[in-house]
Amino acid sequence: MPGGRLTHEDRGRIAAWLADGLGYAEIGRRLGRPTSTISREVARNGAPGAYLAEHAQQAAGHRARRRKPRPSEATTDGESTEVMRGFVDQFATLLAATGLPRMTARIFVCLLTADASGLTAAELVRRLQVSPASVSKSVGHLETMELVVRRPDGGGRRERYAIEDEVWLRAWQADSGAHGEIAVAAQRGVKIFGTDTTAGARLRRMGQFFARLSEQMSGSTLAEPVGYDALTVLAALVHASRPLTLATLATALGWPRDRLTAALAAIKLHPAIADPLILRAIEPETYTITARPDRLSPAQRRAIGDASQANRTNTSSISVTRPA
Repeated sequence: MPGGRLTHEDRGRIAAWLADGLGYAEIGRRLGRPTSTISREVARNGAPGAYLAEHAQQAAGHRARRRKPRPSEATTDGESTEVMRGFVDQFATLLAATGLPRMTARIFVCLLTADASGLTAAELVRRLQVSPASVSKSVGHLETMELVVRRPDGGGRRERYAIEDEVWLRAWQADSGAHGEIAVAAQRGVKIFGTDTTAGARLRRMGQFFARLSEQMSGSTLAEPVGYDALTVLAALVHASRPLTLATLATALGWPRDRLTAALAAIKLHPAIADPLILRAIEPETYTITARPDRLSPAQRRAIGDASQANRTNTSSISVTRPA
């Protein structure tokens, strides 16, 4: 049919007319086809040195099958790609809500969902349909946060970007250090503005929050047996209600000295274990515990002190008037 695909019969005629010495223009005129159609057919499907109808038909059929995927496969791949792209966008939106720039979040999630070899800058550009400059800037931001690493791309000049398995521990440790610095800065602000001012009260609460967060995060990797021993030491000091020496504690608990010193070191290294108490060494190898001063505001401490004094006064009055 003129204008449609060439048939096996058409290819047979082309082969015969070529053998008779006809040119492409004449063959096209006889078949009602453009000259370019004939020349392209011979170039694509012709055998080396000749044009054979059978060979041309087989070559054309093979090319058509290779070029056109089956409808079910095309639909599945398209749907899968859309689902993955939707996940990347949705997850990136959640990360952006935590303060990460939107483009940086998209690139991070794209790398997060890539295979172990990571992605090149060109692959990120193609997947996200963004500019190379955007990729470069965002990758640099992720590198400063130690969330992404660079790797050589198989000996080539390009680099691949990837996310390593230890990234979460590094991010956790980085956050813990930053939270601790914020807590220290806030407490310094309390001293500058004063504990009884509005600014001082806000900074005190802020410092308490970030100090607690930092301590809990830094103490998350504490070995479980040592953690239990640390709690036992704290319970012993609370029960004693007075300072105890290292030797007295070891004897009372029935522990060897090295076990007790390990528990005490854990409390010092991870103060969150003792919260809301503080372990204090009042003399060499003599320990006691007190309440953390930042757990109570100045007004709360004064009120509790007044209440305690009133309670002691009432108790003394009762004891004096009690009949012999």
